[in-house]
Amino acid sequence: MEPAETMVGYRSAMASTALCLLVVSSSVLVTTAAAAGARPPAMFVFGDSTLDVGNNNYLSGPDVPRANKPYYGIDFPGSVSTGRFSNGYNIADYLAKSLGFPWSPPPYLSLAPSSGRLVQAAVAGGVSYASGGAGILDSTNAGNNIPLSKQVQYFKTTKSQMVAKLGSRAANLLLTKSVFLFSVGSNDLFVFAVAEQNKSAAGQQRDAAALYASLISGYSAAVRDLHALGASKFAVINVGLLGCVPAARLHDASGACSGALNQLASGFDDVLASMFSSLASRLPGFAYSLADYYGLSEATFADPRAVGYTDIAGACCGGGRLGAEAPCLPNATVCADRDRHAFWDAVHPSQRGAMLTAQNFYDSRPGRYTAPFNFKELAQTSL
Repeated sequence: MEPAETMVGYRSAMASTALCLLVVSSSVLVTTAAAAGARPPAMFVFGDSTLDVGNNNYLSGPDVPRANKPYYGIDFPGSVSTGRFSNGYNIADYLAKSLGFPWSPPPYLSLAPSSGRLVQAAVAGGVSYASGGAGILDSTNAGNNIPLSKQVQYFKTTKSQMVAKLGSRAANLLLTKSVFLFSVGSNDLFVFAVAEQNKSAAGQQRDAAALYASLISGYSAAVRDLHALGASKFAVINVGLLGCVPAARLHDASGACSGALNQLASGFDDVLASMFSSLASRLPGFAYSLADYYGLSEATFADPRAVGYTDIAGACCGGGRLGAEAPCLPNATVCADRDRHAFWDAVHPSQRGAMLTAQNFYDSRPGRYTAPFNFKELAQTSL
């Protein structure tokens, strides 16, 4: 199945709504969407492979990471490999479902050739710009993904097309009520860790401080640019326990987590929290919910059986030690009990892991894994 065909279900489900919205007046357009209940009019998605629903399928080059072949999608409806780095749905899908949509909005690159389709998708439920391998820095895995800065540029193009077809007032009202989902930073930290592995501890600490400054500068610029374009509600997922993914555990003889990589992630999460707190105090009409993927992962791995996991160290699809020495390809070994594995492949959560993550971030008690409130409350916030 071609990448564009994988989104036919989404467009079919939303087409009548979008066509109706495009022919009514701009004022009624947004008012109707806002009056639909708790569901925001749209969700716009930015980030990496944990949220990508197929943008990388449209990128050329032999080194572009793609999830467009079995066994990816084995548990997706129709067992289709859509470009999601999962055995089924991913975190963006489950958060979209919680917000009232069928699943994640479609990938931008599947819509970009047609301004009409792009605006229709944006109005009907949003657009995803997320790209596997992407980082906050343009240099992270350069040439093989859509970095955050370019994702923001693609959104700017989307906004201009919306204004052209709907008018600036209607477009801005829709964006103000929409949710902007982020999950990015892991790839920057992975790349940094590999480059620093032969340096002294003091050198790594010094370089990490410089890295954090660069990452926060890039992240803040992206958020501020989107805010200037009309975004108001930011649902943000921090970086999880990077040292506990199967690929990281491979470097320890006993399969233990990498404490250094986890420490690197924790340090970034601290400065990320400070950044959003600062932005909220300075930007008018700005609201955010910061989800603690790191804390949720810690709690899950401390008592995996409480959520039904029997394996939190190995990949379900792959090969070799921990299932992480070989990629998840059509000739890979696939576990039968996928819902009992925390990880689908060497670095990505299983479909069930994505579901549990989204559930906790959407409506768990504020202060447990989200602050200052959860994603549900963010979506319902009036600005």
